[in-house]
Amino acid sequence: MKKLTFVIAMLGLSSLCWAGTARQDAADRLDNSAKVLHQVMDAPDKGIPEEVLEGAKCIAVVPNMIKGGFIFGGKHGKGVATCRTENGWSAPAFFTIGGGSAGLQIGVEGVDLVMIIQNAKGMEHLIASKFEIGTDASAAAGPVGRHASANTDWKLDTEILTYSRANGAFVGATLEGASIRRDDDSTRAIYGRKASTRAVLTGKVAAPDAARAFLNAVSGAKAVARAGN
Repeated sequence: MKKLTFVIAMLGLSSLCWAGTARQDAADRLDNSAKVLHQVMDAPDKGIPEEVLEGAKCIAVVPNMIKGGFIFGGKHGKGVATCRTENGWSAPAFFTIGGGSAGLQIGVEGVDLVMIIQNAKGMEHLIASKFEIGTDASAAAGPVGRHASANTDWKLDTEILTYSRANGAFVGATLEGASIRRDDDSTRAIYGRKASTRAVLTGKVAAPDAARAFLNAVSGAKAVARAGN
């Protein structure tokens, strides 16, 4: 009986340790994503154009996608996303990304990825929380600079604009074949229950305190870009 009690106690302790680690990982990811967006705002001439940010239905960030100096192909990352609602930006949804190729050079130690979801169809793919770029959702390398080119090709039918950041500059990224999946562990750790991605991204779930810096950075990105005119 004592052995059984001990085993149950250890299992409970392990669960608590797991929850604490997963919660901290998710909170760190939110903070790092906020830093990535602040860096976009601090370098508007080398970042995401104002027009792209203004038209965004959702914004997703994967901080530190690469560590170790290898090409992205086959690597994995964890990110967060938020979408526009009638009451502002939604609580963040957590996801993983894997496969595909960002076309990055060997020797890069850390790469940040930003995805701008441009329309309702792209938003539905994100809400579905399981899709493949290039197969289920169209994507293209996004324009870079203070303003997007007068050429509007980047607006046409493309659901997701993608950017990677290395060595302080954002460039368009190719993510053909990359798959996006819901991160159940982080979702459960932050929200305390298995909240659906749809509920989170459509504003039916309250944003946690840990998301404040990230959501402030998302809200401030457009305002800073406009102020740079």
